[in-house]
Amino acid sequence: MSWIFLLFAGISEILWSTAMKLSDGFSKVGWATVTILGLITSMLCLLQAVKHLSFSLAYPIWTGIGAVGSVIVGVVLFHDKFSNATWFFVVLLIIAIIGIKMTAGE
Repeated sequence: MSWIFLLFAGISEILWSTAMKLSDGFSKVGWATVTILGLITSMLCLLQAVKHLSFSLAYPIWTGIGAVGSVIVGVVLFHDKFSNATWFFVVLLIIAIIGIKMTAGE
């Protein structure tokens, strides 16, 4: 169950960061509200995950899910453009997240 909470925490991280962009500097109340609710949800899910997972495992996976997810959202929704070198480092981040999980012994 802790892994499910961690996954939801990461997805909420992507949600709030996307909503923050869409809030246009918090000038759009609806998106600003989604940002705040996403932040709260992300923190609460992370809190539940670290009850049974080590913090040194959960935190980098949570931030990694948020980072990679935000990159993908940026490319798909906002048409961000990245060089091949940037994509190389995104792939390295994914590999690092998988490596942390596989070697943590949990």
